[in-house]
Amino acid sequence: MTTAHDHRRLGRELGLFDTDPLIGAGLPYWLPDGAAVRHTLEEYIRAAERRAGYQHVYSPVLGKRELYEISGHWAHYSDDMFPPMDLGGEQVVLRPSLCPHHAVIYRSRSHSYRELPLRMAELGGMYRSELSGVLGGLTRVRAIQLNDAHIFCTLDQVAEEARAALEMIRQAYEALGIGATRYRLSLPGPGGKYVAAPEKWQRSTALLTGVLDRSGLPYEAAEGEAAFYGPKIDVQVTDGAGRESTLSTVQVDFHQPEQFDLHYIGGDGAKHRPVMVHRSIIGSVERAVAHLLEQHGGAFPAWLAPTQLVILPISDTELPNAVDLARRCTRLGLRAQVVGPDRGSLGARVREFRLVPYQAVIGAKEAAGDHVALRLRDGRRLDPRPAGEVVNRISTLVEARSTDLWADATS
Repeated sequence: MTTAHDHRRLGRELGLFDTDPLIGAGLPYWLPDGAAVRHTLEEYIRAAERRAGYQHVYSPVLGKRELYEISGHWAHYSDDMFPPMDLGGEQVVLRPSLCPHHAVIYRSRSHSYRELPLRMAELGGMYRSELSGVLGGLTRVRAIQLNDAHIFCTLDQVAEEARAALEMIRQAYEALGIGATRYRLSLPGPGGKYVAAPEKWQRSTALLTGVLDRSGLPYEAAEGEAAFYGPKIDVQVTDGAGRESTLSTVQVDFHQPEQFDLHYIGGDGAKHRPVMVHRSIIGSVERAVAHLLEQHGGAFPAWLAPTQLVILPISDTELPNAVDLARRCTRLGLRAQVVGPDRGSLGARVREFRLVPYQAVIGAKEAAGDHVALRLRDGRRLDPRPAGEVVNRISTLVEARSTDLWADATS
């Protein structure tokens, strides 16, 4: 991995996240700038899910051992789970995934076929007992915030829901300025770590293969990469060292609906079993931020940047103008910071904040007319223009989650 794009080094240098032995290995904490990136990313996903018809829920990070025995995690995934805790005569564990909780939430109410597809989403915590030797930065951690969702639908609805999930992934990658390395159809391999239900595996594999074929996306099949309960489409990304990992997934599950005895009432008045489609648009927030850091070298898209506009008064005389401009930015929801001459020369400040998308320079001439001279992160400089116009334009680009800094700007 090149040091220029090592997310661990960048994360510490930019004050985004860090770790401490007293908290523990694989348990990073987020500093204010990192929390701003994370919050913005989470809100983007929630908004995209709301537009796509998802309903958001919250569920506890603990569950009884029995819950995971029913789901199959205890039999097929316990090596990756933390040991049970005794609580009032019952064994409770930190959850390794959210799907059993969502299955229980689904079955807590009766459902008609008219409600399907029912799309349930959560940005929730889960915990994996990773070995110390594989932990690293944000890519392999023990406490994970997962962008997870489960779609309960009829068999006829599965293909369209999987296709729609792939389209959400494509749109998210476009907004984030990242790209998929490849698409993988992850299938079961030999051994006993998979649910023994050949007919269910054949049906779910055929469904996902059909979705990929109709999408026109090139993909490769890989044995031994499936979830224990079903096959999945994995969207693979590559880090600065050429190492590949899974960021986003779409999965088809016939197993857990049966295990939890899920059903809906069909048009014939009888009970029918739904299919469960698991999907994650950006995977874990931790891995997504790590990949963004390495992809962009810390120069996040403007809508995601921890500081979107840095305001640089040339002298103390222009400081009141700078503070007023920062207040105007805050009212529009922009993250702005004033960096005054006490922090060094203008050139030194420009270099220090080179990763910020926009730099607004205010000298005596600009202050007199409520103008700013705007510098863009890509090196372009704009002629002085009204501060209100600049702020409104930046706000519009940020709200649109555009990867363009200033589409019609000239040097």
